[in-house]
Amino acid sequence: MINLISNKLIYRPIKQIFDFISTPENDFQWQYGILKSAQISESILGVGTLFRSIGHFMGRRIEGTFEINEYEANKKYGFKSLSGPLHSQTLYTFEMAGGATKINVSTQASAANLFQSEEGILEKKMKKQLKENLTLLKDILEQNKRIEVEPNPILQPSNEEHRS
Repeated sequence: MINLISNKLIYRPIKQIFDFISTPENDFQWQYGILKSAQISESILGVGTLFRSIGHFMGRRIEGTFEINEYEANKKYGFKSLSGPLHSQTLYTFEMAGGATKINVSTQASAANLFQSEEGILEKKMKKQLKENLTLLKDILEQNKRIEVEPNPILQPSNEEHRS
């Protein structure tokens, strides 16, 4: 089991940061390797909402479906994997800290058979990527470099993704 914990101070209001992180369609802007993410259930964003992500990690194309299992506006946002090569649970919490918003992130993950590498190597790569993601998130939000995306497009795999 891989356990990752990190945090970052961002000089923006909690609501702005929470709204950005909890919108799956924004993932490609600040999470290295994510090509596209989108909510796939038609419910209002909250516990039980499903989203799908497509990306690459360690030279492999990955796709996963996730379910939001913790959601309290401006306080916490968590989700677990339902499919994909990594079985994971991630939780973001948000708090004020001296004029900034402190984001705390914890992830527990275990690799399925897709990644034949040693778990220690996988953990090292995931830790590095988490730190880079949080740094990129800080840069985007503090410099207002966000890309506006259409809300809640349904993410459907193309026919090419089903070919081997």
